[in-house]
Amino acid sequence: MNLRDKIERLALRSMKPSRYIGGEVGSVVKDKSKIDVRFAFCFPDTYEVGMSHLGMKILYGLKNQRENFWCERVFAPDKDFEKIMRENDIPLYALESLDPIKEFDFIGFTLQYELCYTNVLNMLDLAGLKVKASERNESDPIVVAGGPCVCNPEPLTDFIDLFILGEGEEVNLELMDLYAEMKKQGKTKSEFLREASKIEGIYVPSFYNVEYNADGTVASITADDAPMPIKKRIIKDFDKVYYPDYFVVPFTDIVHDRAVVEVLRGCIRGCRFCQAGYIYRPFREKSTDTIAKQTKALCEQTGYEEVSLSSLSTSDHPQIEELLDKLVDYTESEKVSLSLPSLRVDNFSEEILEKINRVRKSGLTFAAEAGTQRLRDVINKNITEDEIMETCKLAFIGGYSSVKLYFMMGHPTETDEDILGIAALAKKIADLFYEINRGVKGKYLSISVSCATFVPKPFTPFEFEAQDTKEMIAHKQELLTKNLHSKHVKLSYHSTEVSLLEATLARGDRRLGEVIYKAWQKGCAFDSWDEHFKFNKWKEAFNECNLDPEFYACRKREYDEVMPWSHLDYYISRKFLIRENQKAHRAETTPNCSEKCAGCGMSRECGGTYCG
Repeated sequence: MNLRDKIERLALRSMKPSRYIGGEVGSVVKDKSKIDVRFAFCFPDTYEVGMSHLGMKILYGLKNQRENFWCERVFAPDKDFEKIMRENDIPLYALESLDPIKEFDFIGFTLQYELCYTNVLNMLDLAGLKVKASERNESDPIVVAGGPCVCNPEPLTDFIDLFILGEGEEVNLELMDLYAEMKKQGKTKSEFLREASKIEGIYVPSFYNVEYNADGTVASITADDAPMPIKKRIIKDFDKVYYPDYFVVPFTDIVHDRAVVEVLRGCIRGCRFCQAGYIYRPFREKSTDTIAKQTKALCEQTGYEEVSLSSLSTSDHPQIEELLDKLVDYTESEKVSLSLPSLRVDNFSEEILEKINRVRKSGLTFAAEAGTQRLRDVINKNITEDEIMETCKLAFIGGYSSVKLYFMMGHPTETDEDILGIAALAKKIADLFYEINRGVKGKYLSISVSCATFVPKPFTPFEFEAQDTKEMIAHKQELLTKNLHSKHVKLSYHSTEVSLLEATLARGDRRLGEVIYKAWQKGCAFDSWDEHFKFNKWKEAFNECNLDPEFYACRKREYDEVMPWSHLDYYISRKFLIRENQKAHRAETTPNCSEKCAGCGMSRECGGTYCG
């Protein structure tokens, strides 16, 4: 029985066969005999999660526009089908061709979340490859990785041949063009990696050496005839960059089952805890005409009846009301729902609310992040309680009765008073709702309060800070639970053990590679899923490697410490990060980019366009 027949027969034994058979509308199938470079785009999570990822949709369409390139999709099989694959000698394969990815030229991973790292190892093993890069052969595919976690790729350097820093639309094609040319010339993988390291945005970790101090901190990072530092790639003209006019339409429901249009990239806000707000700089927006055109094309090509505007802060688009005028006219006439995630409470208006209500009324989500004004100033959230209450008032008057509030617990300088402020703010919002709806029958409020644990991340002003210990977070959670007792409020927390591991991997160095390897050998995979997370196995792996996760997560860094990512340049200057960290400890705010340039170091790329 050939592999295709085996897959089609055995997939039916899985819980969700549609994840594993391909053939969806919009998927790209090409003649292998006419292809120069094959790229297996791997998402290290389930089909439902990966198919919702916008970056995969963009790069899939971009690469497949080229006649001589073929990009295919690969997702991590769930536990049930992985067992079937291993028992029946089915290697990890791509959905378009059902060919084993070991036969491809590139195996590429997008790293969206630190807790997917064991899935990367598991997928390489399922493919029939050696997990460690040093043990793979010259004839094996080149394993690459990109995405936000690549701003500190050091924990994965044992397993990945090269990393792509920054935005991928241009550098991916440059990399594949170089490979196609060197393949024709009969060059080796080693020769290709040396040439690839000369492309801006490409980091080949085997060309760099790391030394450590006696206390476990990094002493030095040196290059072996390779660029230093390695600069991230930035798309200059965001309005003209490639964007797909079709998506692959899945047979089954996925996490975000809708058309998605990216309206802007980057962020002007400067929240000190938010890694995305810094590593995606500079701020660039598409024109309203481009967004409207792409929205119409995607809805018509895919048949989706919902479209979402994607960004870090959609309401920061300079022409947001003009944009909504154009989109609502189209979506209303076509009976298409319009979703605006990432709204800010300080620029939410009656006009925006009215336009949203013309198409769809659902719950509203706002990120207050902290319960007191002092702590909001520490984190540079730059919103006031009055603005939060005014936004809720607008929503309640407009007929809304469901509000989601996001907070973070464990911010630097946080006190019990700040925790109690979360409860007090939720109570004020509830009181406001019932004041507005006094005497109205059948109006009941639903408030969801979600409290994540603060995770210090590279390239933020809080990269120097210690994460709260498990005991400190437990105390704060208990305090909030005792003081937030209302039938109108649903309270949820993130796992402290998951947050500890996330912080450890986010700020880790190369020595964590062996920890990840041992954890995977012990059965760790799908660590971001509660039902699969095995923290005891991770602890065993750390102990066997004589490493302590709290050394990475719960230790405050000195300003002059060499960070594991110090050789990578995301255009955010160290002086700026130190200055912002010092201002945080004085509870001083920094204006957003549209008001005044904060001197983050990005002005060499943004040209001061958004500097006041």
